[in-house]
Amino acid sequence: MSKDKSSFGFGMGLLAGVVGGLIAGVLYAPRPGAEMRAKVKETVYDLAEKHSPAVNEAKKQAIESIDLLRYKLERQYKKFSNMLKSKKMRKAKELEDVSDYDFN
Repeated sequence: MSKDKSSFGFGMGLLAGVVGGLIAGVLYAPRPGAEMRAKVKETVYDLAEKHSPAVNEAKKQAIESIDLLRYKLERQYKKFSNMLKSKKMRKAKELEDVSDYDFN
């Protein structure tokens, strides 16, 4: 489980770093708008190219973690559903036993 948490943390840290860097770059840029947009676009492409394997790996691990969580949740739901059905069956059996008595 700690591997899943560290993978998620890495992915979130990477995303936060990219977004924070872009925002800081745009806010403190001494260049005109069109020139700055071209520079940001170039930087984003460079970052995407440079970190693509790490991003893909983080994405893959995040998807695996989500699938595992989905599986666990579905299993818990089935257990809970079966528990409710079992209680309903017991209650129905109790009511059936009570109704079997002949009050005449």
